[in-house]
Amino acid sequence: MYYDTQTNNHGMRYDPIKAIVGPRPIAWIGSVSPEGVYNLAPYSFFNLISDEPPMIMFSSGGRKDTQRNIEASGEFTVSLVVDSLRENMNLSSAAVVADVDEFALAGLTPVTGVQVKAPRVGESPVALECRLWKTVPLLPPHGESEPFWTVLIASIVGVHIDEAYIRDGRVDTAALQPVARLGYMDYTRVSSESLFTLNRPAVDLKTGAVRVEDKPWDGRYP
Repeated sequence: MYYDTQTNNHGMRYDPIKAIVGPRPIAWIGSVSPEGVYNLAPYSFFNLISDEPPMIMFSSGGRKDTQRNIEASGEFTVSLVVDSLRENMNLSSAAVVADVDEFALAGLTPVTGVQVKAPRVGESPVALECRLWKTVPLLPPHGESEPFWTVLIASIVGVHIDEAYIRDGRVDTAALQPVARLGYMDYTRVSSESLFTLNRPAVDLKTGAVRVEDKPWDGRYP
């Protein structure tokens, strides 16, 4: 099948676009309001966009409490959603009013950052401390005059990692079991059973031949 996204004439019961582009990592974003109320919410339009300097982005539909808090303070945290915390993450997505603390709502412990005042999830094994760099309004939805989505781009200024998941100088992603968003109400998780490794191809500069070597990774990205 083919459909035009301007008319969205896919003929399906539900819009398939988010089911097609997935799995998507989840930014479990902690922020604090100007009044001092903690906020926690999951966002799946999210990813790392560079490593030198380390920067991330996420996008928010409508100016929700998270976006307002970040624009006011210039900072936030991102905690990793792992399988053992998936129910807590789901609770924190509830559309409650601004003066409700989602950390308390979801039964989680807020921990103030080292370089930022925004709280991270104490139960999460990995968290990022972030400072806002830029906001970018996206195109308005079809037929509308005003943007609905805004991309927030930020620098990662600090990283928390539970040392139990550091093995042989590497983070054991499979042991962390991070959760990712699919389409509709579906999610997935990384596990040792689902993880596999592919070495990058090596190129012979003289002949142009490409080969994939079956050997342990040397820590470099060609």
